[in-house]
Amino acid sequence: MRPSPVIDAGARVALVAPAGPLRLPADLDRALANARTLGWEPVVGANAREKHSYFAGADEERLADLNAALRDDSIQAIWCLRGGYGAMRLLERIDYEALRRRPKTLIGYSDITALHCAIALRANLGTIHGPTARSKLTSFAERSLRAATTRCEDPCGHAPDAKTLVPGRASGRLVGGNLALLAALHGTPFQPNYDGAILLLEDVNEAPYRIERMLLQLRLSGSLQRCAGIVFGSFTNTGETANPSIGGDRSVADVLAEAAVRAGVPAICGAPVGHMDDQWSVPLGLTAELDANEKRLTVIMS
Repeated sequence: MRPSPVIDAGARVALVAPAGPLRLPADLDRALANARTLGWEPVVGANAREKHSYFAGADEERLADLNAALRDDSIQAIWCLRGGYGAMRLLERIDYEALRRRPKTLIGYSDITALHCAIALRANLGTIHGPTARSKLTSFAERSLRAATTRCEDPCGHAPDAKTLVPGRASGRLVGGNLALLAALHGTPFQPNYDGAILLLEDVNEAPYRIERMLLQLRLSGSLQRCAGIVFGSFTNTGETANPSIGGDRSVADVLAEAAVRAGVPAICGAPVGHMDDQWSVPLGLTAELDANEKRLTVIMS
């Protein structure tokens, strides 16, 4: 698989909203400022400010912005403004041929997982699982994003707050993203190839039993145990604290640990990935080495 292209200083970067709508004008202002802080020239999609139901505009509007960015040779990268929901609705009509002709880097997470998976399969191209453009970039997140987009250094590394679930070491191609999206893509033509991969998983607003159900789906299909290793990121807003009856005496930590042990591959949980301010930008498609004993994910950037 081809790695995502390096984003040069001064690059024209499209800001598009392929999923949920921006909630506040300040979101777009922050996205513009973030792009400029990184030394890029932001180009806002024509429909980026639109809202249609719980989408950032109708399907045709969101698709038009995404395909326009893919077809414009002056655009070097696409930075998704936010996640939400709706990217899956576009997958069958994305201009993958334009992306194969002129590869571009796509950045985002959460619902953008659908685009990561589709681009890997249809364009044989890596992408970056990282902050959306409207995110409040901390110094931690900015450093990792710069490293991932320039390939000047490893954007990941040691995760001191992580926990070893299954000890051991593994190497493989980085795949994954949002667990709910991966479960939704399962059995479709856009399902990732998990064989020998280092699988990255995160989610938000999912109760422990729903997380368990999605992981069980991946395990019963044989996908989870075909991975070389698993990196669980953040699983936030699970409802366990506000409503203990949601999880009972079974926590998300319990669910993740059981899934890792059943998969039988090296695994850690609590890596800085997902719905959190201090998050890694992970170059999907590149090879990485997971040392679960040392709680370290090393991306091979060459």
